[in-house]
Amino acid sequence: MASLRQKRFDGKVVLVGEEAWLPYQRPPLSKKFLAGQLPAERLYFKPPDFYDAPDIEVRLETPIASVDRERRCVVTAAGERIAYDTLVLATGSRVRRIEVPGSELKGVHYLRCIDDVSRIRADLVKARNVVIIGAGYIGLEVAAVIRELGHSVCVVEMADRVMSRVVSPAVSDFYRSEHEARGIDFRLSTTLEAFEGDSRVNAVRTSGPLSIPADLVVAGIGIVPNTELAASAGLDVDNGIVVDTHCRTTDDNIYAVGDCTSHPNGIYGRRIRLESVHNALEQAKTAAANICGEVVEYSQVPWFWSDQYDLKLQIAGLSEGYDEVVIRGEPASRSFSCLYLRNGILIACDAINAPRDFVQSKALIAARRQIAPERLADCGVQLKDLV
Repeated sequence: MASLRQKRFDGKVVLVGEEAWLPYQRPPLSKKFLAGQLPAERLYFKPPDFYDAPDIEVRLETPIASVDRERRCVVTAAGERIAYDTLVLATGSRVRRIEVPGSELKGVHYLRCIDDVSRIRADLVKARNVVIIGAGYIGLEVAAVIRELGHSVCVVEMADRVMSRVVSPAVSDFYRSEHEARGIDFRLSTTLEAFEGDSRVNAVRTSGPLSIPADLVVAGIGIVPNTELAASAGLDVDNGIVVDTHCRTTDDNIYAVGDCTSHPNGIYGRRIRLESVHNALEQAKTAAANICGEVVEYSQVPWFWSDQYDLKLQIAGLSEGYDEVVIRGEPASRSFSCLYLRNGILIACDAINAPRDFVQSKALIAARRQIAPERLADCGVQLKDLV
């Protein structure tokens, strides 16, 4: 919506969403908002009066049941039809839920929206022992915040290391050590079997020998793209709503942006689906430009970040399929980078408290040049000089 206004779009914009809140940023939910350092209003992308313009209509708490492509309208759950000339699907994603005995007990939480965090914070008042299911970004961010609030924290993870899907063993080991130094207990290579308790959870049963005491559980085992609306409308869906480089779906009048989309990426030569703020914002800008008559393509180096304690992890690129790792700097200094190569070409960089490496690595990844590993490891050589 903001990008349409910047492009001087002069038509009417109708914003429809299921939640009761105006559009807001999600990354702080597992960080400063969970810690009680931000009020909900500080999460808003735009102040409420931005939406007071006569050509903007906001429909909150309004689930959409279907898209009628023939009549060019969406149908709400209440049966109302809202017409469109151009439709943008920004349906996002939802948490992957745990299906084990006791999963419906009180005290078992997920974290995806403002209301989720409000419920967790309310339960934390009386909780002493907290169990986190999943050692990915969200799980570790939540573990860090809750530990700093003074609670006992245990993290249960099926894999044999933390953040195993996205970082190298060296980075996993570094983060595990940082968390353990602050008193967090890890149960790795451990399968969740059940949540125990009568009406409320009081323990977590795993494949380990003993149940883990738990007054509160937060599950962070990934997300699922919300593609059902697109699929039921007959749009192509393949691990996300299929879009082209203009963020247009297989219907010329419908665009899609964000976590819910599968888009082509020229740098990696394949389709990808990204769960990142950067991707959602840049796809939104691309869609808005094309709606306004410009011809703009989206193909950028993906990037992500995670804040845990005083450690800022900034990730550029996608490390999937790497065959070599180069460590730049000393992990003991708590400021270093892990560079991932495939066939001698840099494909990703994990920068821990190393913002310069993060920024400069993006151009180097986009250049797709073969670079000697020893030059990447040399901290006396800036990455920008290797482009």
